[in-house]
Amino acid sequence: MRVFIAIDINEQIRASIRTLQHELAEAADIWRKEVKWVEPDNIHLTLKFLGEIKDTEVPNVCRRVESAAGRHSAFEISVESPGHFGGRSARVLWVGVSEGKDALCALQAEIEAEMEEGGWPKEERSFTGHLTVCRIKNAKAGRRLAEMSATYKDFKAGSVLVEAVKVYQSQLTPKGPIYSVLGSYPLQ
Repeated sequence: MRVFIAIDINEQIRASIRTLQHELAEAADIWRKEVKWVEPDNIHLTLKFLGEIKDTEVPNVCRRVESAAGRHSAFEISVESPGHFGGRSARVLWVGVSEGKDALCALQAEIEAEMEEGGWPKEERSFTGHLTVCRIKNAKAGRRLAEMSATYKDFKAGSVLVEAVKVYQSQLTPKGPIYSVLGSYPLQ
């Protein structure tokens, strides 16, 4: 099964991102075939993507996430300001975490360490707390969206209290991914 570890967001942030997506698509004149907009109901803040794992490994993953979550207090994060991965021609457009970034990075580092100890490879790239807005399929659209995102530097999606970390299963379908919660683990 395909598994990842994430933090949920609230409806206020989802609505703000939905509005941002519509504004960017219209202003940049982006066609559906050029960009895959993430369905706002599927947006979450990924802490660790494990990929395909055996069903028998799920209890170990869940125990490790529960252990890491239990060592952290609840904290608030603010989501704002678009950014992108991929240089001048964006491949992924996202909105990032500002307030609460240090607590988020500490939690993610602890989960990363737990997963590495459990046998999953450590992520080589440094962690950037973000919510993916869209994945870009061609360079021209990537350049347009990278340029346009700069005009939204004052964008604020909202805040959310991080009280739990969840382990999700992701089933890929032609209509998009279907996420199922395998476990939810509270912070202190």
